[in-house]
Amino acid sequence: MDLSYSQEEDAFRQEVRTFLKQELPEDISEKVRLSVELEKTDMERWHAILNTRGWLAVTWPKERGGTGWNAVERHIFDEECAMANAPRLVPFGLNMLGPVLHKFGTEEQKNHYLPRILDGTDWWCQGYSEPGAGSDLASLKTKAVKDGDHYVVNGQKTWTTLGQHADWIFCLVRTSNEGKPQEGISFLLVDLNIPGIEMRPIRLIDGGYEVNEVFFSDVRVPVSNLVVEENKGWTIAKYLLTHERTGIVEVGTATNALGQLKDLVRKVSRRGKPLAEDPLFMAKIAEVEIDLEAMRVTNLRILNAATTGAAGSMDSSMLKIKGTVIRQRLNSLFKSAIGPAAAPFPAEAMVGNLSAAPREAAAAAADYFNNRKLSIFGGSNEIQRNIIAKQLFAG
Repeated sequence: MDLSYSQEEDAFRQEVRTFLKQELPEDISEKVRLSVELEKTDMERWHAILNTRGWLAVTWPKERGGTGWNAVERHIFDEECAMANAPRLVPFGLNMLGPVLHKFGTEEQKNHYLPRILDGTDWWCQGYSEPGAGSDLASLKTKAVKDGDHYVVNGQKTWTTLGQHADWIFCLVRTSNEGKPQEGISFLLVDLNIPGIEMRPIRLIDGGYEVNEVFFSDVRVPVSNLVVEENKGWTIAKYLLTHERTGIVEVGTATNALGQLKDLVRKVSRRGKPLAEDPLFMAKIAEVEIDLEAMRVTNLRILNAATTGAAGSMDSSMLKIKGTVIRQRLNSLFKSAIGPAAAPFPAEAMVGNLSAAPREAAAAAADYFNNRKLSIFGGSNEIQRNIIAKQLFAG
């Protein structure tokens, strides 16, 4: 199989690079480079810029406002955005709910919700995990009981990423206790302004406020907000999680991080010599670079297979495992390269010779701690290995 890019794809890559150079705001890209937490206004600005260009909804069909790009073009766009330090788009409306509505939603749901995602009217978050139902999502307990033309929802969701900015939440809720646990789950769209919803922040180990817990107390949700049929939510959940896991790979993000690590080892010293001259440390970088290149080729192979409908169902699980492990190793090497200046407190607060630490040191520990989540969310890597094993050895 030829994994080289065609002339048309190389031309498209150059078009993306030119666009990013001209349109990506420098203040936003600098925040991303230094791992400074973005404000909602930053995300809204970049969202609007891409929407104006028609490059926002890369997974949507063209007739619904999407780009119409194939899998390779989407890969090129994602890679170039990461290399340019563009913000990662908030995925919940665009890359998760959008594809779900395209495949499962009614015409009324598509016509109402999809344009509001594109123009930024509605910001979405995800209501899947619960205190006792994370990777074992089928054990969720948040209940929705039908009462006339409404569902009455009671329960709790947790790890709700960027819920503090959201207007709506798509939820998996239990509508039946009959049969297997997966058979009694439904997919419900919930307006966060309905009475009875409380959102509480969860402070993370890196000090940031990224996730929340959400409480539902007798929340009345219109039956028209149900997607597909009652008790068919597990089918949607599996479809949506495939999109999420594939997106977690982020080859471009890892490539950018590798480049920053190589720059860093030329700046910092160990025993009077640049760290780049330490053969043991450079061997660790070489090892992760080899794994990254292997993942890049695997990703292209799977993308190529996807264009012909030949991609395997376990491919997203395999990419999710490798992508998250590689990014965590890069975080660890970056933190090790900086040394004591990467202690878990701001570099500006340091004294003595640590005050001259690279500017990147301020976020090294925060990135390291925050990205421990990568191997957990989207279905933990242990669960993904089980999925792969079952499919490889079944029957």
